[in-house]
Amino acid sequence: MKNILVPIGTSQDAKTTLQYAVDFATDFGANIYVMEVFSASAKTGTLSNVSEKIAASGKERLKGVINEIDSKKVAIKIASFNGELVDGLKEIDKNLGIDLIIMAPRSNDIQEELYLGHTSGRIVKQTNIPTLVVPKGTKYTTFKNVLVAFKSGILKRKRILDPLVSITRKHRSEVNLLLVKTPGYSDDDLRVNTALMDISSQLTISENATTYLGVLEHFQSKHPDLLCVFRRKRGFFKKLWEKSTILKSEFSVPIPVLILSTKKD
Repeated sequence: MKNILVPIGTSQDAKTTLQYAVDFATDFGANIYVMEVFSASAKTGTLSNVSEKIAASGKERLKGVINEIDSKKVAIKIASFNGELVDGLKEIDKNLGIDLIIMAPRSNDIQEELYLGHTSGRIVKQTNIPTLVVPKGTKYTTFKNVLVAFKSGILKRKRILDPLVSITRKHRSEVNLLLVKTPGYSDDDLRVNTALMDISSQLTISENATTYLGVLEHFQSKHPDLLCVFRRKRGFFKKLWEKSTILKSEFSVPIPVLILSTKKD
């Protein structure tokens, strides 16, 4: 894990998320890129360098956030992009090779009833970059117990488990698998990928209406420090991924959530 991207919004909690990312990166010897995405175009009759001025202003703001945290010995660089958020993420990933995004769940959205706000929801929904969603005020600690929840053990995308493997090896985590049999499951869904089995110490099979309900049922007994889920067309968050925002009533846990995409790039 070499490059970590941290989208920084205008929230007062931005420095808390960045500090978490720095502490995380220290453990893995990774670099951090804070992202500034803006939208500006120079039209006839306007200043030709308007984009440069906006970019410069954004960089100064990000430098201010960086100066408020303990950066330790982690290299923190600023990555700017003029255009749409998702296009910027994909372009930065293409140029730098991003191994993980670390962000707060609500990003710039201040609605307390939301788990994922509009910005954070789009990042998770519209990119295939592994994402670690860190609740507000969370301090970085070792993930002693990891719960991996899924409704199908089939993983077709190569290297999808790389971030999870890196984390669990570094932290020497105990990994518990939770396979949730939901209505309409197939026998193939019960065939758990060998790579998942190799890193786990226990497999629990549950029957629930949704994967999330399965997580709620076993959350207290497993005492996880990290929840890992998969985003796919047919799986966890199947309905939730159809929109950008996710309500707390639909999904919410008080621990970091690692989201891995099974979709092909």
